Amino acid sequence: MPKTALVIHGGAGYVARESLSVQDEQDARADLNRALDAGHQVLAAGGSALDAVQAAVRVLEESPRFNAGKGAVFNADGGHELDASIMEGHTRRAGAVAGVTTVRSPITLARAVMEHSPHVMLAAQGAEAFADTRPEIERVPNDWFDTDKRRQQLDAAKRKEQAARSAGTDAADEPGKYFGTVGAVALDRHGHIAAATSTGGMTNKKWGRVGDAPIIGAGTWADRQCGVSGTGWGEFYIRNAVAHDICARVAYRGDSLGDAAEEVVNRIVTAAGGDGGAIALDVDGNIAMPFNSGTMYRGWIHPDGSRGVAIFED
Repeated sequence: MPKTALVIHGGAGYVARESLSVQDEQDARADLNRALDAGHQVLAAGGSALDAVQAAVRVLEESPRFNAGKGAVFNADGGHELDASIMEGHTRRAGAVAGVTTVRSPITLARAVMEHSPHVMLAAQGAEAFADTRPEIERVPNDWFDTDKRRQQLDAAKRKEQAARSAGTDAADEPGKYFGTVGAVALDRHGHIAAATSTGGMTNKKWGRVGDAPIIGAGTWADRQCGVSGTGWGEFYIRNAVAHDICARVAYRGDSLGDAAEEVVNRIVTAAGGDGGAIALDVDGNIAMPFNSGTMYRGWIHPDGSRGVAIFED
């Protein structure tokens, strides 16, 4: 039988085990399993890796427990700016959107950019205008993305920023604080790989900040041999072209997927001062899920059908 495989993430960061209630952990695991089910259903029916990653990410975008779609963080103005990208490995087709504010499913719009425009990335008002031309794109008011948890995080970030300003210092970004981005990588029975990533970005972000999630090669990459979706401190993933670098090491140096992902995430990104994680999948169905941030919400289905979800390092 042809191999299929799927790996997903709900973001890397640091969540103290004692701060996550039993109910919260159960709910997060249930959402991860629902996303796995959605992607695997596509693959089991002979569908494409592209359809599978979109289906999995779509489920996570609808969950308020992750920093994408409904649970997106607030920017400094008290609104939401959403980013997403998707890539099909064997064709190198890709689509991405950045800074959208009324699109319920940014990953669906990213795929529409890939399939129905001559471009790879559209941003802000232009992406919204393109969405107006696509009847399949569902629109919502910006406050539809609001959640109480994210509002509390914004308030805390602003208090910290104000305290630093009063002290005459900068409110420096901290490792481990940027989690919740969602992503998926799939291998279908035709041997094709696809990857997708969606995020609300960084709490209290300013000036239209865009991270790695919508940038092909930084937060998302797929080719004939390998696919990656990243999660973490986006600036460092952009500077080190993390997603592409992992697959390039597999393609050009012959590194195993696990070695390549471990080297890039846990040495190069860390040495540069960043943190985070990634999910990666190769054409043989091997899966890697390195992270250095303490926690990473993740799930997987191996080619033999074995599956699991996890949050903490163990």
